[in-house]
Amino acid sequence: MNLKQLETFVWVADLGSFRLAAKQLNTTQPNVSARISALENSLGVVTMERDAGSVRLTAKGVELLSHARRVLDSVSNLIEAMDTTDLFDGVVRLGVTEMVANTWLNTFLKQFRSLYPNTSLELSVDLAANLERELHDYNIDLAFQSGPFTHQTTGCLDLGDFPMIWVAAPENKLTEINQVSAAQLTQNPIITHAKNTVAFSEISNHFAAGPNSSVRLIPSSNLAVSVQMVEDGYGAGALLKPLVDASIDAGRLKKIDYSWVPSKLSFFARYHENRASAVVRRAAVLGQSISKAFEQRVKES
Repeated sequence: MNLKQLETFVWVADLGSFRLAAKQLNTTQPNVSARISALENSLGVVTMERDAGSVRLTAKGVELLSHARRVLDSVSNLIEAMDTTDLFDGVVRLGVTEMVANTWLNTFLKQFRSLYPNTSLELSVDLAANLERELHDYNIDLAFQSGPFTHQTTGCLDLGDFPMIWVAAPENKLTEINQVSAAQLTQNPIITHAKNTVAFSEISNHFAAGPNSSVRLIPSSNLAVSVQMVEDGYGAGALLKPLVDASIDAGRLKKIDYSWVPSKLSFFARYHENRASAVVRRAAVLGQSISKAFEQRVKES
């Protein structure tokens, strides 16, 4: 019996699938099957039964599961206590939204690599709704994303709140008007986040409730492209402040004095606490520390 076999057993038990466990462990399904067989042979028990692609723990398997978790947690705690985090290996599958990718992610990646040099990161950048689905289906281990959420997770750390802001290119006359009206603003196309986001929904509802419901909304799933479109004069933009601060400082964008803005976006580090490895849990804490420092800088700017 070895730790790799115990780790594989826990993942098969949690995911209910040899195929999903192989994907999580970055190995092949035959390797997973071989590890389970070796574990069962060494213990002299049957831990699980396969039936039409699904996996069901036997009574002995259920008994072993809690012990296996404690062994793996104890090993992780020992490594951490001895300050030998380079002994952690494996893969952490991280999903982030574009705001994170374009602001503090690089700092996180550098610090994570320094702390866990032998742990690989698989990174995906996607919409928050897609990341939530991937996390729920156990296709990623950790998500840095904005809410709200349809599915709750047992691990959730606050990453801070980030405001929205109205901006336009400097040559747009809106930037010269004090207290821009809805009628003046909607003479321009409104560039904003993708259709299935909170920001888009709030903007749609805001202008639909006003006297001018013919607003032209231009949603985009790529926020960097949205910022570039506003800079190029395609319209006014309601975008996350951290994504446009550099453009404002450089003079490529100016703020619009409009009385209403969409709600702040709240971000969280989300994972499955009962199934997450020690590295995943510590990666979430690291992300929280970096994001909170970034949030403070945004407030002060």
